[in-house]
Amino acid sequence: MAPEFSKPLSTRQTPIPGVVLLDLPVHGDNRGWFKENWQREKMTAAGLADFGPVQNNISFNESMGTTRGIHAEPWDKFISVATGRVFGAWVDLRDGPSFGAVFTAELDPSTAIFVPRGVGNAFQTLEDGTAYTYLVNDHWSAVVQDQYVFLNLADETAGIEWPIPLADAELSDKDRLHPRLAEVTPLSARKTLVVGADGQLGRALRTALADQPSVEFAGRSELDLLAEDLEHARAWGNYSTIINAAAYTAVDAAETPEGRSAAWAVNVTGVAALARVATAHRLTLVHVSSDYVFDGTQELHDEGEGLTPLGVYGQTKAAGDAVVAMLPRHYILRTSWVIGDGDNFVRTMVELARRGISPAVVDDQIGRLTFTEDLAEAIRHLVATGAPFGTYNMSNDGDPQSWAGIAAEVYALCGRDCDDVRGVSTEEYFAGKDAAPRPRRSTLDLGKLSATGFAPPLAAQRLADYVQALTAQAG
Repeated sequence: MAPEFSKPLSTRQTPIPGVVLLDLPVHGDNRGWFKENWQREKMTAAGLADFGPVQNNISFNESMGTTRGIHAEPWDKFISVATGRVFGAWVDLRDGPSFGAVFTAELDPSTAIFVPRGVGNAFQTLEDGTAYTYLVNDHWSAVVQDQYVFLNLADETAGIEWPIPLADAELSDKDRLHPRLAEVTPLSARKTLVVGADGQLGRALRTALADQPSVEFAGRSELDLLAEDLEHARAWGNYSTIINAAAYTAVDAAETPEGRSAAWAVNVTGVAALARVATAHRLTLVHVSSDYVFDGTQELHDEGEGLTPLGVYGQTKAAGDAVVAMLPRHYILRTSWVIGDGDNFVRTMVELARRGISPAVVDDQIGRLTFTEDLAEAIRHLVATGAPFGTYNMSNDGDPQSWAGIAAEVYALCGRDCDDVRGVSTEEYFAGKDAAPRPRRSTLDLGKLSATGFAPPLAAQRLADYVQALTAQAG
């Protein structure tokens, strides 16, 4: 039977989420026919996922009635018929509300179907000498083989009406013995990996994402970004997102020979290694940046401002941003003055207030605090809502302050006199010290992030809560 000629390229949704049926234009004459089996630009424009195939396979079936399946693989597939006709059946075997959903259709050379990871597929040939071809976006390995999910072709719950009864069809012994739906363990969703999970932000992400079983956390001992075998350190095809909370943040030490080397290794070489993994496996990479990528000459920094770092730390963060920005799927969260569970400015001021010390604090650097719990929630929000990829500024909201102003506020919250904090210039504070240059203006424009539906809480309220928690711990 000849395929239908000259259909326009179109896509049709099915009852299984993500499974898309395509009509393919087939051009024919007395010599035969021709079609573009996979045409990335046209098909993505028609709404198909740009799924990044890495392998093309062909299945030839000599006899009508040859039946294969039901197999769910841990990768996406694009399937079309080269010659002949097949009856296809698809069953959702992914963990989730659509588990067990069924769709069937007949395919010839003028149709194709996109099958996401975890959806079981089966085919029964309707003509002798039938061949179908399929593109997949991951390579087979022993690791992914263990993640296959199978369903019996005769499962009563799926209730597939095979054109040729299974008793009369050609099946393999393995396919006859696959389990029924009630015995199937669904394929889990792709996972998120948090790198640098033992730092201030990493600990906040552990809390923010604790209710998500598909999230894994890796500290430096679990995943070394500088390891030569990073590409093979995980079965990356099982992940959808990497959140990079690892960073070298010792601003002044970065100006030393040893610190410079470490800063470039962690903030650039390690980031580039993650970017290579993300590119190869089509992952979303979430990366945290810094106000130090700017020289601080602007009163307000928006996401479109050019990079003008002053010191080594800022230079490495700017270089890391440039690497991540090359990825098709990325979020860069540019933040400032981070406060979390660990050593930080606010904790130091609380301790000085407790000890009765009157400190000198810089009063000509202006910005806003960023509390890690809110930074973690901003990351969660962008990923969960599928916000447009790109760079977003993130700090807590409210009026910009100097470090001295924040210190005075901490003293007041601790029951001390604000005047116990003495404001000094940057030059006076660092006189006689080896210190990195710092931006004088670090206030970030939060409009782009707010437009996604995330409103950062006020820094003043977060500061009050944080100081209260610290003083309660101290008794």
